Amino acid sequence: MWISKKELTSLSEGIRRALDGQPFDPRDHREGALSMLKNDIYTLTHAGQEQRNVLVKEKALLTEYLSDISHQLKTPISSILLMTELMVDAPEKTQQEFLLNMKKEIRHMEWLVTALLKMAKLDSSVTNLKREEITVSSLLGEALKSIEIILDIRNQTIRLEHDLSLYCDKKWTAEAMINLLKNASECSVENREIMVDCGENPLYGWISVTDAGEGMKKEQIAGLFHRFESSKKENGYGIGLPLALSIMRAQNGDIEVLPGGNGAGATFLMKFYK
Repeated sequence: MWISKKELTSLSEGIRRALDGQPFDPRDHREGALSMLKNDIYTLTHAGQEQRNVLVKEKALLTEYLSDISHQLKTPISSILLMTELMVDAPEKTQQEFLLNMKKEIRHMEWLVTALLKMAKLDSSVTNLKREEITVSSLLGEALKSIEIILDIRNQTIRLEHDLSLYCDKKWTAEAMINLLKNASECSVENREIMVDCGENPLYGWISVTDAGEGMKKEQIAGLFHRFESSKKENGYGIGLPLALSIMRAQNGDIEVLPGGNGAGATFLMKFYK
């Protein structure tokens, strides 16, 4: 088979362009060894370009999350520094108050950094989620370990209506439930019961968390899952719900919000698509 110098030169130049990140498609859809070689070159260069695109995306995500961490840490750090300076000449009782406030700010900072790093891993597909059969009661048991104190302080209880086996990542799904239950507790009146239910249909299995609050307006739903925008609560940084959504989407799921109202609390529906 005879191959012209012009064709080889064109192919060589195209490969160099592909190495520089430029698009290159040498395929000619003809028969023969040269056409097969062109197809293989396209497959190789295209795979390399896709990998570069993934790396660029992951770098952009990491930069975004680091920027968020830096921005959100400024206020608590400034507060801690100010209290440290004021403690020098403050009476003992005030010093104790400062120490408690500083401890609270440090815990907030720890939660903020941990949650954002978890989201960065999920959004960049670094974390491999393992799907296994697990009951909703087991997931709820794992989640309750982290929020028992919050529920006890507010004298709230959680009731599971039904039980069901779902295929999901146990650790990460429990993490998502923790954030939904925390949100439900904060939105609920004290001395009330938070409802957890589950079920399935031909499209997906689901877990619902319904608070004992006043519900919300439909226009509020859009901002719930935007980082730092939805939190008006003392203990929140506005990343619990976005983290829960990232976890669900990382395992081909979603979260739907039913606003409630007229005496009914809001419901967060975790969907596990089949």
